[in-house]
Amino acid sequence: MAFPIGVLTVYAALSVWAVLLVRGVRKRSYRLFLLFGIGLMLYLNLGYVIFGAPASIASFIGIYDVLINLGLHAASEAAAVSTCADNACTVWGDRFVNHSAWGTAFYDRFANGPEFRSTLLIGHIVFNSLVFVLMHVQLFRPGYGGSRASHRLLGRVTFVFLTISLFCAVWLASEHGSVAEYGGRMAEFGFYSMAAFVYGTAIMGIFAVRSGDAENHRIWMYRFIGSMWGSFWLFRVMLFVLDPLLRNYEAAALLIVIWSSAPLGILIAETVRRRLDRPIKDNAEAMVAAE
Repeated sequence: MAFPIGVLTVYAALSVWAVLLVRGVRKRSYRLFLLFGIGLMLYLNLGYVIFGAPASIASFIGIYDVLINLGLHAASEAAAVSTCADNACTVWGDRFVNHSAWGTAFYDRFANGPEFRSTLLIGHIVFNSLVFVLMHVQLFRPGYGGSRASHRLLGRVTFVFLTISLFCAVWLASEHGSVAEYGGRMAEFGFYSMAAFVYGTAIMGIFAVRSGDAENHRIWMYRFIGSMWGSFWLFRVMLFVLDPLLRNYEAAALLIVIWSSAPLGILIAETVRRRLDRPIKDNAEAMVAAE
């Protein structure tokens, strides 16, 4: 049996990350959690650049293979499970021959599709990764005092990278209407909505800062970061949980996460922001009362 070191490394990293999340919630300090998530994101995405799309997609599918195969004897037993030719889309060898239907379609579309499609995917991944890193630089280094000019410049660069990333993503999504394993038109428009949440929150933040409203700019940037985390990490975690639970319903798990991950990410970011801001607000109110 093949020994998928990459997949097992991801499992170990996710376990450590879960501990950091609990620590962050208890201490109201999420920096370690965020930094670890950025590092793990780069680890996953770097494979597409180094090894190419098919190999990296096979590794990505391998993360979901363990749970999707629990209690399953044949792909025909579940509507959202299938096999791929010669079991080429696996990193587990003969251990798992059944895979999520969306995973086999994902692999086939890039292993046997046009080169331009892979170029769009790599473009999306590279620029999205850059945005993911830069938006946290902006978060940890706000544009106050002497940092204002560099913060503004980096913000503009980040927005350009975001635009390129979403252009590639929307182009790819425009082809999804014919892919039944993804959910057809529902998946296509779901990805459009995801792009709208991400781009819309970023634009609202730009409008706020251009009108001189620094506080609303900060609020909308939290929401933008939430949409990015939702689209990348919440998407994958929710799919990991829902995929085996809904394997009898074609594309159901994928459609749920496509439509809900970005808005849920915004909601979580807004909740975290309010939680972090509460002590500041309480102190300000106490000082006013004392006067």
